[in-house]
Amino acid sequence: MTREFKIAMLGFGSAGKAFAKLLMDKHEEILEKYECDTKVVAISTNSRGSMVDEAGIDLESTLSDIENLNKFNEKRKCYSKLNSMEIAKTVNYDVIMELTPLQIFTGQPAIDHIKIALNRKKHAITANKGPIAWAYEELRELAKKQNSLFYYETTVMDGTPVFNLVEETLDLCKVTQVNGILNSTTNFILEEIAEGKAYDDVMVEGKKRGFIEADPAMDIEGWDAAAKTAVLLNVLMDANINPSDIDRRGIEDITKEQIEDAEKRGNIIKLICHGSIKNGEIIGKVEPKEISKDHIYANIKGTSSVVTISTDLMRDLTIVEHDPEIEQTAYGVFSDLLRVIKNRI
Repeated sequence: MTREFKIAMLGFGSAGKAFAKLLMDKHEEILEKYECDTKVVAISTNSRGSMVDEAGIDLESTLSDIENLNKFNEKRKCYSKLNSMEIAKTVNYDVIMELTPLQIFTGQPAIDHIKIALNRKKHAITANKGPIAWAYEELRELAKKQNSLFYYETTVMDGTPVFNLVEETLDLCKVTQVNGILNSTTNFILEEIAEGKAYDDVMVEGKKRGFIEADPAMDIEGWDAAAKTAVLLNVLMDANINPSDIDRRGIEDITKEQIEDAEKRGNIIKLICHGSIKNGEIIGKVEPKEISKDHIYANIKGTSSVVTISTDLMRDLTIVEHDPEIEQTAYGVFSDLLRVIKNRI
């Protein structure tokens, strides 16, 4: 017997639009395999208004409106003046998707969006790393209490199944350490400087090519990497820490001379994320480190990323994500949606 499954999307940027396209493409397969009719019943944006239609929003025309007009068409019947918090509180949905921009120093309002949904006994999916970096334990326990599902695969490595791997495949393995290269902006900058380009020229070129944000401070100073490290440690090692607890040093003070000196020693400088147990306490660190050109991490370039999970029973497992596009981010959210559907229908 087919049942409806209603989705509320908070945030409709690149990842949200890519997810909407994927959901349209896979709608019939989901219907056939899971007897589940997926419908997006609410979409909120920060600057273009919101849409609510509990019968299901027409995603094809909505995507067309946004791409052609850069705004929602206010004449359409499902245009709404509800903001994201009001949607979370009042709309009838089964799962909320937290896709709003990251607020790296607080995790808000994303944390409150998810709390509201869980308190209503709804399921929650987030691609926003803020809630996992700042309030993971609280949200996890609330989800358990409410018998709701809470997934977050996209928060560190796009659609790469890091958390799913540990939870579903490495049953009863204890994670003892994590390492990784998780920030593509710093990857790009260090590579370009190593090739002899001036820092200012690298920044201009990176912004032009979309590798570097208009304000790259969060990446260059290591805050994005610290947030991802906190997420990994919170989920995989029950650390209950936040980005401010990470011993953080970015690449802002790395010079061309340091890179050249490392080169003479057969090494390369990368921004490394690390988490381990020391004296019974879980510690996290982000810092530029010299690594041998023979190391697997030396080959992580551009937008690629890598994480190594060390466990007691399976030792070290290294996962590399090669040059992801927005479609991989969309799939991470989509895979979490499928987990909710499979586990609750």
